[in-house]
Amino acid sequence: MRKLFLVVTLLSASTTVFAEPTPPQERAGTPEEQKACSRDVQKYCRSVMNDSDLTVLACLQQNRPKLTHACNQVLVKHGQ
Repeated sequence: MRKLFLVVTLLSASTTVFAEPTPPQERAGTPEEQKACSRDVQKYCRSVMNDSDLTVLACLQQNRPKLTHACNQVLVKHGQ
């Protein structure tokens, strides 16, 4: 679950990765966003959940056609 939270955090901050840091409470993603992708991360990215957060994000992107509509919308919302 910790990795999922970090993935959603990355999704929220993905467009500003190299910009000035944003306070964590603004990057964390909403509970709804976390819930939207939790099953997809567990289903398609379980093997990389212990890798870097960017690896998990890349996994979600690679499995884009199989993601639930809700998780796909989270990615779209955050420019992924």
